Formats: sequence, C-alpha cells, structure tokens
Amino acid sequence: MATGHFKEGIAGGRLPAETYAENFADLHPPLDHHEALVEADRCYFCYDAPCMQACPTSIDIPLFIRQIATGNAVGAAKTIFDQNILGGMCARVCPTETLCEEACVREAAEGKPVQIGRLQRYATDEAMEERRQFYHRPEHGSGRRVAVVGAGPAGLACAHRLAMHGHEVTIYEARPKAGGLNEYGIAAYKSTDDFAQAEVDYVTAIGGIDIRNGMALGRDVELADLAASHDAVFLGMGLGGINALRAEGEDAAGVENAVDFISILRQTSDLAALPVGRRVIVIGGGMTAIDAAIQSKLLGAEEVTICYRRGKADMNASLYEQDLAAANGVIIRHWLQPRRVIAHNGRVTALELEYTTMDGDRLVGTGELLTLPVDQIFKAIGQTFAADSLNGSGKTIELENGRIRVDGEGRTTMAKVWAGGDCIHGGDDLTVTSVAQGRDAAESIHRALSANGRA
Repeated sequence: MATGHFKEGIAGGRLPAETYAENFADLHPPLDHHEALVEADRCYFCYDAPCMQACPTSIDIPLFIRQIATGNAVGAAKTIFDQNILGGMCARVCPTETLCEEACVREAAEGKPVQIGRLQRYATDEAMEERRQFYHRPEHGSGRRVAVVGAGPAGLACAHRLAMHGHEVTIYEARPKAGGLNEYGIAAYKSTDDFAQAEVDYVTAIGGIDIRNGMALGRDVELADLAASHDAVFLGMGLGGINALRAEGEDAAGVENAVDFISILRQTSDLAALPVGRRVIVIGGGMTAIDAAIQSKLLGAEEVTICYRRGKADMNASLYEQDLAAANGVIIRHWLQPRRVIAHNGRVTALELEYTTMDGDRLVGTGELLTLPVDQIFKAIGQTFAADSLNGSGKTIELENGRIRVDGEGRTTMAKVWAGGDCIHGGDDLTVTSVAQGRDAAESIHRALSANGRA
C-alpha cells in the first residue's frame, strides 16, 4: 500500500491516481477451478456437520462442497441458494472465521479450516455468471399482495421467498438503490465490481417483485396504509439513527459518522476525489469501525487510530478483522473513551480522551487524560432504530430495547405485520442473520395467507 502525500487537514488526492484501484482491489480474489477442487478435497464431509450448525441460514455445507469436488459447481450453488438466496454476498462479507470456519473440525485439529466462504463464492459466482435461475414463480399466482419495507438483505430474502410461493411483492426502499447495507454499508474491497446490484438483479429475476425506490416509511408511505392495501407487511428497514459521542464539542467540523463515510465511499466514482484526514481517529470497536479505519488508510491517511472504551476481547469486530486493520497500518488503542473534541476556528484539531477501567461490572473513567492530534474523527459507536417512522400510522408496534419486538415467527404486535433484520430485537447486525430472518418470516406469512387468506 502506497503512503500518502503530505497534506494537512482533510483532503483528496493523497495518493498517486493509479494506487487507488490497487488499494481497493478484491480482498479475497476468487478461487480458480483447480484451487476450488483442492480446497473442496480438504473437507471431511462430517456426518454431524458442525459448520452447518454454525451457519445462521443452515446451508448444507458438506453437500455443496461435495458437489464442487465432483465438478458440479452449479448444483452446489442451488444447495446454497435453497437456504440463502444472498449466498454470493454472504460468501464475501460473512465473518466465517467466527461462524462456519471456526466450527470446522480442521480448524480444531490443524488451525486451518476449510475455506468455506471462498468455496461458497466459487459456486455462487459460477451460477450467477451463467445466469442460472433455479426458482420460478407458479404459473398461477396466489392473488395475494405483500408489502416489504426495505430492500436490504432481510427484505430481499423475504421478497424472493414470497415470490417463490406466488405472492405479488412490492418493496418500498428509501434509498436510490436497492441492497441496503450490502450496497451502502460494507467496505468497498469486500464487494467489488458492483456485485451488490448484480445480486439484486439476480434475486428479482424470479419475477413478481416490484422495487419502488425513494419511498421511506413515515415520509412517503404510512404503515397503516400499507397494512390496509396489502394482505401482509414485512418490515426490514434496518437502523437509521446514529449514536452520539456524548463528548463536548462533537459538533465541530471534521467529526463525521462512519456509516455516512462508508456509504459515500461505496457510491463514489472517483476515489481520488474523496477527502480524508492526514490523521484520523475512529471511535468504536465493531465492524463499521474497522471498515472506516482501513478504508481511511487505503485512501492515504497517514495515521489512523481506533479508540475503543473496553479491551481487545470485548470488541465486536472479530480477531481476524482486528488483525486485518493492524496489517493495514491501523493502530488500535483500548480502554479509552472520548471526553472533549478540541477545535480551532470551528474545525477539529485534537481529541481529548479518558482512560477507562472496570469497577466490578461497571465501566468507569480513571480521570487520566490523553490528547491526540487529529484532522478527522469518525463515530462508529453503533446505530439505533428510528422508531418515529412507525408512529405516523397511529398504530402501536411494541419495541424491546429500542427495536421491534417479534415472536418466534417474526410477527410483530400489529396484525398483518412481520419484521426481521437489524430493526428487530435480538438481531446481531449480520447479513446472514438478516437473510435467515427474512426468509423465515416469508414462510410464516405464506402459511398465514394459505391457511385462511388473511395474515
């Protein structure tokens, strides 16, 4: 990775123009045919399949790997898509190191698991490149109409499964593009070549799915109206609120939301024009913090530091992602919380932090302070559910810990309304979990509509 040009403050063009493409190339290049066969041959095809049990969508991993090993990559893709229609993106962004690959018996025995994620990508890429469609809407539809709010992983998975059952689906998406966090919220080097949109096209090719962009719940459509005009509604709008630093002076210029930074980066056509600070601090310990920090470095920031209020083991980002950040020159400092943003002429110049410690089961400040010079601060301390969009309907959907309460089938407390993904209580902010919840809610909706014609 090339080093940046010396420019104070926040600026673009910190690197030679040709370096940006190299820095943002595919993090894990796809396996070729020979590599896929060699890797598939490492699988023991375990009878009890701990890897399958660790997958939130319960993909039959031993089966699809055996299909690859026998030269049937397209058949392997169908095995994957049967459970996870967004299996191509999940192969790229899933933290396999803490899910299926961590459960792999070769990981336990050798410390080197079968590369399940890369094998999954190999199979799904081949099927998508061949435009192989495994699912078709019934010749005679059900006559039922379902509204889906949000075209992210949960909404797309729900819509596809409903379309398979013959229902007509309309997706209402607030943003200009479908895809949700797959399009706007993940590191650019994890999903290259506009794959998020290619996957949306693949999912909707089944037919019977109409996506209406620029339609936000509570602004352009009301929940009560959707429930009245459709046989069922699925809410999969994700999270819209940003947590505050709760630090003095955080409104200074140069203090930005990490999710907005990642979104802008994902949509830009000229990385060289994207401004970044020479010295960057990211506050947080999850995947968003890691993605913002690494991409700041790849854009040419000279010093990038992640500050997290707890210890290394408490970070939501996996050890693999933490190591990836370190390998890209990101410094991770623990037991620090922001106290005060120091600004000059309204623009951030330094950040005052306080060291923290545990007092029993409480995190407390020690009173010892540290000041770091900085040009740009990214807040990556979590998002909240924007519940205001629900209240305009005059109906009440119960919340739990700030997110939508659902039962075991994804039903909310409002009749005819289901929910899934990051907006529900119990969600773990993973693409693969959102897919599972959208898929399962669709099956519940289908059962309800098939039983008596009403949800």
